[in-house]
Amino acid sequence: MIRKKASAPSPPDASLLLSGAKGSSGGHLGDAGAIRNGASTGSFDAEEEDTVYIYNRDVYDSSNSPRGNYFRDGKTKIDFVLVWEEKAHPSKKKHGKQLHRQGEAATGSRAGWDQRYGRHKRWKRKFLKNLRNTGLLIEKEEIQSEHKSIHYLKLSTPWEVLVYYAEELCMRAPLQAHPNPDRNSSDHLLRKLCIPNVMDQRVPNKPVDYYTCAFRKSKLDRFLGSDLHNSYFTNTQRHRIVYEILARTIYGKRKHAEIGIDRLLNEGVYSAAFPLHEGPYELPDYEVLNEELNPRQILYRFWARWACWYKYQPLDHIREYFGEKVAIYFAWLGFYTAWLIPSAAIGSFVFLAGLFTMDMNVPVKEICNSGGEFLMCPLCDTCGNWNISEICPMAKARGLPSPSGGGAVHSNTLFLQAGNIANISSSMVNLVLILLMSQVYTSLADKLTRWEMHRTQTQHEDAFTFKVFIFQFVNFYSSPFYVAFFKGRFVGYPGQYGQLLGMRNEDCGPGGCLIELAQQLFIIMVGKQIVSNIQEFFVPKLKAWHQKRKLAKVRGGQICQEPKRWEEDYELIECEGLFEEYLEMVLQFGFITIFVAAFPLAPLFALLNNWVEIRLDAQKFVCEYRRPVAERAQDISVWFFLLEVLAQISVVVNAFLIAFTSDFLPRLLYQYEYDSHLHGYVNFTLAYSPPAYVHSNHTMCRYKAFRDAQGNYTLFYWKLLAIRLGFIIAFEHVVFFCLRLIDWLVPDIPESLEVKIKRERYLAKQALADNQEALLTTVSDDSSPTPASSLLSSSVN
Repeated sequence: MIRKKASAPSPPDASLLLSGAKGSSGGHLGDAGAIRNGASTGSFDAEEEDTVYIYNRDVYDSSNSPRGNYFRDGKTKIDFVLVWEEKAHPSKKKHGKQLHRQGEAATGSRAGWDQRYGRHKRWKRKFLKNLRNTGLLIEKEEIQSEHKSIHYLKLSTPWEVLVYYAEELCMRAPLQAHPNPDRNSSDHLLRKLCIPNVMDQRVPNKPVDYYTCAFRKSKLDRFLGSDLHNSYFTNTQRHRIVYEILARTIYGKRKHAEIGIDRLLNEGVYSAAFPLHEGPYELPDYEVLNEELNPRQILYRFWARWACWYKYQPLDHIREYFGEKVAIYFAWLGFYTAWLIPSAAIGSFVFLAGLFTMDMNVPVKEICNSGGEFLMCPLCDTCGNWNISEICPMAKARGLPSPSGGGAVHSNTLFLQAGNIANISSSMVNLVLILLMSQVYTSLADKLTRWEMHRTQTQHEDAFTFKVFIFQFVNFYSSPFYVAFFKGRFVGYPGQYGQLLGMRNEDCGPGGCLIELAQQLFIIMVGKQIVSNIQEFFVPKLKAWHQKRKLAKVRGGQICQEPKRWEEDYELIECEGLFEEYLEMVLQFGFITIFVAAFPLAPLFALLNNWVEIRLDAQKFVCEYRRPVAERAQDISVWFFLLEVLAQISVVVNAFLIAFTSDFLPRLLYQYEYDSHLHGYVNFTLAYSPPAYVHSNHTMCRYKAFRDAQGNYTLFYWKLLAIRLGFIIAFEHVVFFCLRLIDWLVPDIPESLEVKIKRERYLAKQALADNQEALLTTVSDDSSPTPASSLLSSSVN
């Protein structure tokens, strides 16, 4: 997708931006050198007319270049790296032999390759020329082998360019530091209860939190630390500025939308574009203080390791290193996982309660002790009669609202074993088809979204997200919906079975539809989680291994040398973003809410998965991915709306599930009208086959329904139907009322945060006021400073 900027101003001329650098004493340019000492670096192709310059005082030997995120001078910080690969040109003699051997096809192929190579080279030359015009400092490295060469273009942003684009991009600048204690609600509660908090950990080098406002170059002296040019802008801010420059730089014709690094990457002109990681993630072999670790090592030590699975996430460090968008994802994932704990505890309690009270269930006892009393009608055209006592294990499992009991049922009859195996195997085949179709639906959604030609990247991403969600909703939830609400609903009765296309409608198994639903939910949800975790663990490692192996061939004789930082980062794989991570969690949320009445252990399995998911994602970002460009974000975007939709759907679905699929309301009505201990309930729920069915050479049998001897619905059925509909209305009204009440009681913005926001606005007004003295309160007679003047002076200092 092409990044489009509405009415973006033209970038300033480099000479204007750098004109003040010659006299700068503490700025970035003053350290790196002035434009008058520009020296060409790297070995660019001889055909290129435009030479790329770095503004150094001296030309440094590459053999003495320091290992780190700096140019060869050891002072100029690298903000971004562009990489492209080129195949070695074959010699004319060898090329002639190839043409003679392969004929005209080889000639046409070679001509097409030369044309594409020339076009890419022309785009590259113009792109680099325009980058220089924006004021970026550029240095080149190159690795050559017999068959291929890899070119690294290191970009750095001078102070004046940073200042210009920081104002244009409305970046936030610090006004005043404020305390940011490492306390959260759970830690505060545990401290009040005097319970040791095993989840707490003290992470070193915590980033300072500031009151901020939009950056203004004209008010530079009023911002905190504005005299420290080398460290004033954070690394993520520098990366964002360089990326914006790269995204809006023209390399061809504007009317053909030949603009930006993203298009160049798609065209294959460049192989990669990324900011550098801040050192290796591996912890040193020797003993070192935690404060001396680099930011990447701190994230690995206190976040990405498996030993940290029960610890709080260092969200401030994540935000400082990866930006707000990634930090918000992990903050939301941690919050969501924390609230799975009470849900998992309740679901586990319900399961254990059903397990321990299973033998005290009167209907189950009646089924197990019935012997040959209840001869049941066949469940299909090719099936035979069966005794209800044969499903005693399934009846016990039906008392457990989870698939565990149903999956562990053993029976001596081939009939029940075959049904059990068929349900489990069909669910596994269904899982495989779901996973395969997921890839197809994602590709289809991407193609449809591209055809729509949205104006902005945000509109494109939202439309793509909606399409994928709808496709995946149908893909993952269609079979559970069918089992829960359609299977066995239109069967009819003996002698009058419902048919579709000449075939008898499918009936539920001997254990009922609820066990089949629980089995299917267990296999689909847990199976998908296992497959996804295996993919997330092995696929990035295999991709990184392949990339490293490919680059090792190019390095060849230099393999014994220690690789540079940009070479190590190029060996990593490109960051794949957060779309798949959000989609996986949203689908999981649907499983644990929509069908929780049939599968109360779903939150427990989701909790176990998320503990693994957080560390897998952390390891990918810290160890396997190239560093992504930091993006700003204020929420989880359209995913929050989708979660709300799933929550609304889950209320209605669970109401119907309890009312129509489970035996909760039939038992309740029977207890109220007939027997409070459910004696005789099994016999009451079984109807007799009609006389017409018996007269047509069939045995008298029973089937589960509230019908009379002629097959008509009984009065109990109509009473039960009214109660079911009333329960659905009452259930959803009560739940929605509780949701609205909680939403009203809990403020969207906590009071403490609201105070900080107001204070930040106040400081911003003071810092950006044209007449600073007009905001100062008059000094009292004793010359004591007023709160306003003290506040302003502290914000300026």
